Amino acid sequence: MRIVAIETATGATSVALGDGRVVAASAARTDRRGHVGFLVPALDFCFAQAGWRPQEIDVVAVDIGPGLFGGIRVGLATAQALAGAAGVPLAPVCSLDAIAFQAATAHRRIWAVVDARRGEVAVAPYHPVPGGVVRDGPVELVDANAFRGLLEDDPSQKLVVGDWEVLPEGELMGAHGVRTGGPRYPSAAAVMEVARGLAEREAFPHPDEVRPFYLRDPDVRINWSDFRQEGPWPG
Repeated sequence: MRIVAIETATGATSVALGDGRVVAASAARTDRRGHVGFLVPALDFCFAQAGWRPQEIDVVAVDIGPGLFGGIRVGLATAQALAGAAGVPLAPVCSLDAIAFQAATAHRRIWAVVDARRGEVAVAPYHPVPGGVVRDGPVELVDANAFRGLLEDDPSQKLVVGDWEVLPEGELMGAHGVRTGGPRYPSAAAVMEVARGLAEREAFPHPDEVRPFYLRDPDVRINWSDFRQEGPWPG
């Protein structure tokens, strides 16, 4: 199964092409404002490196958030255009799921964090299982104090991963059973692995049902039908 994965929901933009469990090509750059200028050239580069054509792919996976509004829009619009041109399913992935999937822990409960701006972070808890993680609580939008409260209310040993560095300095210091670690941002390779579970179950939503996962209303609204009609990859 050939999967193209797109990650633009956070401060790191990345693309990965995977055939089975082998990453055939990848590209990444960390730049909170550079999603637009990097994404399509990165896709072109990866297709050339892997020797693939868009018509030869099976699934397009994309991080739909939560995260940066502009980055989410760019990634989803590009993924919809590519999936539509290739005539393949679109697999939406939560950024927190991808971060937690990458976390290295054998026994600690994982709390994934994504910067949502305006002094808030998106968070969710996960339980590590063989081969991955399972989200075992809701995705929440909270400020730093509320997040510390969630951690204090959790009696388990915890590993906080993701963009926790945006929290006020010392906010997590002294919190019971808390350690911090990486990754800071989700990768396209992790998005691809999370999407593989959807693909194996053929649990794809209808393309018209795929929307950004913002957690709050965006400042700018966009007409998604315009992006589905005109994409960078002709059929």
